[in-house]
Amino acid sequence: MGKITKDMGLIEIVQNYPETLEIFQKYGLGCIGCAAARFENLEAGAKVHGIDPDKMVEDLNAIIENN
Repeated sequence: MGKITKDMGLIEIVQNYPETLEIFQKYGLGCIGCAAARFENLEAGAKVHGIDPDKMVEDLNAIIENN
């Protein structure tokens, strides 16, 4: 599979890479099950919560590379 980008949808990321739930929890994003997660991309979701989307993408890609 490819790499995670900040343009990818939140649900798309979790469905394709379930191990990323750990990173979402680390950043306090427990909203993966909320309605907005179906429509938001990673960048939008991160910014709403005051998170640097580039740093989060780095962490998400690190976890999928290690699995």
